[in-house]
Amino acid sequence: MTKHGLFLLLALFFSIHVSAHGQDSLCVKADSMAVKPVEGKKKRDLFHAIGHAFTKVFRGFNELDTNYIEPQHYDYTVMLQNTNTFEEYTIESKSGQRFSFAPDWSAKIGPYAAWRWLFLGYSFDVKHLEKSNRKTEFDLSFYSSMLGIDLYYRKSGDDFRITKATIKDAVDKYILRDVPFGGLSVSIKGFDIYYIFNHNKFSYPAAFSQTNRQKRSCGSPLLGIGYTAHSLSLDYEALKTVVNNSLGGTSGGSGANGVEIDEDLCFKNVKYEAYSVSGGYAYNWVMARNCLFSASLSVAMAYKKSKSDDTKHNGFSLKDFSFNNFNLDGIGRFGFVWNNDKYFAGASTVLHAYNYRKSKFSTNNYFASLNVYVGMNLGLKRKYKKNVKQ
Repeated sequence: MTKHGLFLLLALFFSIHVSAHGQDSLCVKADSMAVKPVEGKKKRDLFHAIGHAFTKVFRGFNELDTNYIEPQHYDYTVMLQNTNTFEEYTIESKSGQRFSFAPDWSAKIGPYAAWRWLFLGYSFDVKHLEKSNRKTEFDLSFYSSMLGIDLYYRKSGDDFRITKATIKDAVDKYILRDVPFGGLSVSIKGFDIYYIFNHNKFSYPAAFSQTNRQKRSCGSPLLGIGYTAHSLSLDYEALKTVVNNSLGGTSGGSGANGVEIDEDLCFKNVKYEAYSVSGGYAYNWVMARNCLFSASLSVAMAYKKSKSDDTKHNGFSLKDFSFNNFNLDGIGRFGFVWNNDKYFAGASTVLHAYNYRKSKFSTNNYFASLNVYVGMNLGLKRKYKKNVKQ
């Protein structure tokens, strides 16, 4: 073979090898391009799965059995509401000396407007239009089929009166009734969260927020947790002066120096926190067409700890734990409503009762709010328009 023939043979072999290698490279690139859509599809499936899970959870908050509950047919609500609040505070010494105080009840009225579950409104106190009052009140309740949440903050004003007093056997406990007393200051703030087990068939919103209707009577167990922070300040010198001035001219009184306030009640300030777990039962009674009566009661086991009990530690410590710090509290909710989908009217009340006991003294208090309302729904949802007769 000549040199030229050998050269041509090597050139042909080299060109074939390069072409084969190029084809292999093209195959690899094609395979890589084929894998990418598969990976993208897996990522999209993962995102869809996460979104589906969240959607399922959110839907669960208002999942309904339509044999028992009729969903809200409208998007908007307008309402006029009157809110009345009541409260009472009682302190008692170990020996049995006892005083109860209550401020004037307040009455507010105002308009409200809502989009679906979001209510906004304004109310003013009709009982204190001409005089100032330092009382501050904030109550917010959120009701879904599955969960309920109560938020509250209350700070007393300067309009307390003594409702009754147990001082000694010879004195009528009502002798001090309605005597003004400005030496008490109290505040409370906290929240309650509760789970409704039978939420598919039992509806809290039907009784307390008018966002659906209970069609058949049904009940449900409740389980909740809560937290409250209490503060109570007492001017015991002012209390002693009021008591002696009031009893000085009575047969049971003994002059300006005749009545002594138990030293167990001679405190300036008590602050304590409560952590609670509650359980109870609620029932919706459909007493007539479009008419509903609702009642629920919960008992809370609360661990209460005074801030003054732990001056060296900022937080909770197991060595400070004591079974004596457990007390029972109560929460009650009652409501009556007439609701025909378009128009509604009714009344509801929420009652909180708290107890705090130590070796030398105890205190208990309650506060309640009563709402009376009338309103109408607007903006029929699209899926219900086909059921409306033209």
